[in-house]
Amino acid sequence: MIPRTLATRVRALARQFPAVTITGPRQSGKTTLARMAFPQQPYASLEAPDVREFATEDPRGFLAQFPRGAVLDEVQRAPQLASYLQGIMDAPDRKGVWILTGSQDFALLASLSQSLAGRTAMLHLLPPSLEELRRFPKPPRTLFDVLFTGAYPRIHQEAIAPRDFLAAYVATYLERDVRQILDVGDLAAFQTFVRLCAGRAGALVNLSVLGADAGVSQPTARAWLSALEAGFLVFRLRPFLPNLRKRLIKTPKLYFFDSGLLCFLLGIREPEQLRQHPMRGAVFESWVVSEVLKAHYHRGVFPSAFFFQDRRGHEVDLVVEHGTRITAAEIKSASTLASDFLEPLVSFRALLAESGGSEVDTALVHGGEQASVRRGVRIVPWSQVDSWARRVV
Repeated sequence: MIPRTLATRVRALARQFPAVTITGPRQSGKTTLARMAFPQQPYASLEAPDVREFATEDPRGFLAQFPRGAVLDEVQRAPQLASYLQGIMDAPDRKGVWILTGSQDFALLASLSQSLAGRTAMLHLLPPSLEELRRFPKPPRTLFDVLFTGAYPRIHQEAIAPRDFLAAYVATYLERDVRQILDVGDLAAFQTFVRLCAGRAGALVNLSVLGADAGVSQPTARAWLSALEAGFLVFRLRPFLPNLRKRLIKTPKLYFFDSGLLCFLLGIREPEQLRQHPMRGAVFESWVVSEVLKAHYHRGVFPSAFFFQDRRGHEVDLVVEHGTRITAAEIKSASTLASDFLEPLVSFRALLAESGGSEVDTALVHGGEQASVRRGVRIVPWSQVDSWARRVV
C-alpha cells in the first residue's frame, strides 16, 4: 500500500495525545494507515460480530487485552467504549496510545466528544489525493482517467475496474450504512435522491426542490443529505461573506469528495464520455475543490473554504482563507483558455481591495496543460493541481 500524507501528522499527534481518532469514508484507507503507522500496536475491528459483542457486553475485559493501547477499527460500532477509554487515559500510570477509526462522522463524534474531549486528536482521511495517486505503480495518466477512476485505494492497488468497485461500494456501504443510520424504508426514493445529488454537483442546493424531485419532504431531504455528509461522500461549500453581506447568495453548493463515485452516479461508464458530457465541468470543479480539501485534511488542517457569488452574478468558484491571506480560484474544465476566464478573479480582487480586505492570491485551474501568469493570476493546469493545492494550505 502507498504511504499516505496523513501518516506524518498521525504519528506526531500520537506523541502528544493519549488517542488519535481518524475518520473518513469507507474504503479510504483508514485501517491500512493506522496499522502501517503503528505496526507494533495490537489491532481489533469492531465490525466483527464476536469482537463487537465482547466489547459491548464486557468493555472493561475487552480493553484489558490492550495494556499499552491498540488500533480499534470502526469504533462507532461500540460507542460505549469511549467512556471506559476515558478512565484508562486519565489513569496516572497510563501507557501506550490508542488509535481509533470510524466511518460515520456524526455517530463517532457524538460518542467521543463527551467522553474523550481533550484526550483525542481528530483527523480526517479521504481517498488519496492526486499527489498520493501518483505513488501507485500504475496511476491514471490523463485528466479523464483521473476523473473517471476516482481515488478509492482498492481500485488502484488491486486494478479493479472502477465500475465494478463503485457498484459494490454504492450497494454495500452507501445504501447499507446510510439506511442503518436513518432507518430508510423506501430504498428506491433514497437511490433516486443520491443520483439527484450527483446531478446537482457544483450547483446551489435547494432542499425543497431536491426533496420534491425525490418524492420526499424537505426535512427528509435535509436528513438524508446530512447523512451523506457524515459518511464523507458529499460536502457543502458555504458562501464567502465579506462585508457586503446583503448582496450575497447564502445558499451552499454541493460537491462530491470522489469524482469516480460522482461519475458512476451520473451514469458515466467510460472516461471518454466525459469529453462531451454536460456535467464535465461540474465533475472537474468537484474534483479540484476536493483536492484542495484533501491537501488540508491530510496535513491535519481543517480548511476554511467557500465560494463567492453576489446577486448580480459575479462568481468565484473557490475562496480559501488562511488567516489574513485569501486564495481565490476559478475552475474551468476547458483545455483552451479564454480571456474572459480571468474576469471574475480580477473583479473579486478589486472588490476586496476596495473594502480593505485581505491580500488575495488568484488562480485559474483548467483542464489543459498550460502554466503561466496572466494579469496577476496564476494559470494552473490540471496536472499541477496537487502542487498548487499544497500551496493553498
